[in-house]
Amino acid sequence: MKATYSPPLHSVYHQGLLLFAHLLMNVDGVVDERELKALQEIRQEEDIPEVTFAAFRETIARKPEKDLYHEGIDLLNSCSDQERLCALVHLYLLTESDLSIHPREVRLLLYSLRRTHVDFDEIELTARLVKANKATSQRAASLELYKSLTNGL
Repeated sequence: MKATYSPPLHSVYHQGLLLFAHLLMNVDGVVDERELKALQEIRQEEDIPEVTFAAFRETIARKPEKDLYHEGIDLLNSCSDQERLCALVHLYLLTESDLSIHPREVRLLLYSLRRTHVDFDEIELTARLVKANKATSQRAASLELYKSLTNGL
């Protein structure tokens, strides 16, 4: 009997997230280094395995943008409400990573919201909470570092 690999269900979420991140990063015609860094942070935060990222790279190499968009919508719509919200929050934050929001990025996000039935206000609120949580974590880490450095004084 031949063994087959069945990817975990969350890889559907990961693939949808990666497809939309790719589309969003490329929609303005320029992929900024800050956007690439933000994509790496998404991969780390979401613990996206290399096998999933390799499948994503293969998909974007062989399909036109229109197909990627429709596939991404289908993938995200097969996810839970929480996963869709999380993906769109990542995308919302990704638009801010290059310090300029292009009108095409806004249009892509708005179309995506409409097709995935996620409320913009919910995304904006969740994004603010995520940013606040990251800032709090960074301040706590800085405080711990300061304490460890000054402990011996």
